[in-house]
Amino acid sequence: MAIGDSRVLKPEERERIGEAVRTAERRTRAEIVPMIVSRSGVYRDATHRAGLILALFTLTALLMSEAAWLPWSWDGENAAWLVLCTVAAYAAGAWSGTFAPIVRLITSRERMRQKVRLRAERAFAQHGIFQTRERTGILLMLSVLEREVYVLADKELIRLVSSGQWDEVVRSVIEGVRAGDMAVALCAGVSRCGEILAVACPATSGDNPNEIPDRVIDES
Repeated sequence: MAIGDSRVLKPEERERIGEAVRTAERRTRAEIVPMIVSRSGVYRDATHRAGLILALFTLTALLMSEAAWLPWSWDGENAAWLVLCTVAAYAAGAWSGTFAPIVRLITSRERMRQKVRLRAERAFAQHGIFQTRERTGILLMLSVLEREVYVLADKELIRLVSSGQWDEVVRSVIEGVRAGDMAVALCAGVSRCGEILAVACPATSGDNPNEIPDRVIDES
C-alpha cells in the first residue's frame, strides 16, 4: 500500500472526517474513531543497523582501496584516520536510519505490523474506546511510516462482525490513499464501517448516545 509522507490534516479535512463519523454513527449504536499516526514505532534498532551497515561498507571500501590512499607505511596516524572515517560513516548511517524509506528498507514487515498492532491497542486504551456502554467502540487507524491500516474493534463488534468485513474497511481506506488523499481515505473507511455496523449493530430509536467525540485523532 502506498501511503505518502506524513502531514498534519487541514482544518477542513478534519471537519470532513468528523462529518463522515457523524453520518455513519446515525445508523448504528457503535462508536467509530478514525486515527492517523506518522509512525507506530521508534525503531531505534533500525538507526543502529543503518549505522553499522554504512560503517562496515566504508571500512571495507577503505581497506580494499588501501593502495590508493595509503602509499606509505601503515602507522598510527593512518589508523586513526581509518577509525575516524568509520565512526563518521556510522553516525551518518544512524542519522539516515531515522527516515521512513530507510526504516522500511531494513525493518521486516512482520515487525512493523507488530508495532502497528501494539500502537492501535495502546490508542484503544488511551482514548477510552473500550469504555462504551455496549462495548461497541471501533478504532480505524492509518499508520503512515509502516503503510498499514489497522482496524481494532471491541468485543461486542468482534462477535457481530466477521474479519472479512473488517478487511473490506481496510481495502476502502487503501483505495482512498492510492488516490493520494488521506482524508478521503479515512472518510471512505468510516463510511464503509457505517454500512457494516448499520446492519450488525443498528441504532435504536431514542437511545443512541454519542459516547466518543466525532473527530479524527491526528498524531502525525
